[in-house]
Amino acid sequence: MENLVRQTGQQRELMQPQLDPFRLMRQLMNWEPFTGMFPSVSSESMGFTPRFEVKETKDAYVFKADLPGVKEENLDITLTGNRLAVSGHREAEQRVDGDTYYTYERSYGSFSRSFTLPEGVDADNVSADLKSGVLTVSIPKRPEHQPKKISLKSVGEKVKALFGGNKKDTDQA
Repeated sequence: MENLVRQTGQQRELMQPQLDPFRLMRQLMNWEPFTGMFPSVSSESMGFTPRFEVKETKDAYVFKADLPGVKEENLDITLTGNRLAVSGHREAEQRVDGDTYYTYERSYGSFSRSFTLPEGVDADNVSADLKSGVLTVSIPKRPEHQPKKISLKSVGEKVKALFGGNKKDTDQA
């Protein structure tokens, strides 16, 4: 978190930032090589791009996205064949003239993401939920595409299957 605090020279030396490899990687991943060539195309003008988390469970595919400030009516989720599409819009807040903004890093605008799913999804039972700014889309797998437990037969069961019964039956005959 960045604070707007005036510091003296001695305080600055004590508060030198530690090497944070995660921050460095985030900065490198957001590096835009064409910003200098095209000043009108900057990260601010690129708009809102939510990040997704996609996982597969034994019976479904689950998609989660952080969508703070996106209203339910501004969200569109479609499943066509094996293609899931999530699109929406986050409206910008009004800037007040006369206020001084020290940073303006939040992004707004339209977004669209699509994902190709493997075969075997149950398109009739898809569910979506938007709670506290987190979108969760759950796409179940069809039963024939869910993993099945295969049990191993013990040696005794194999012998029974070969000889057609248990030992008592063969002793009485």
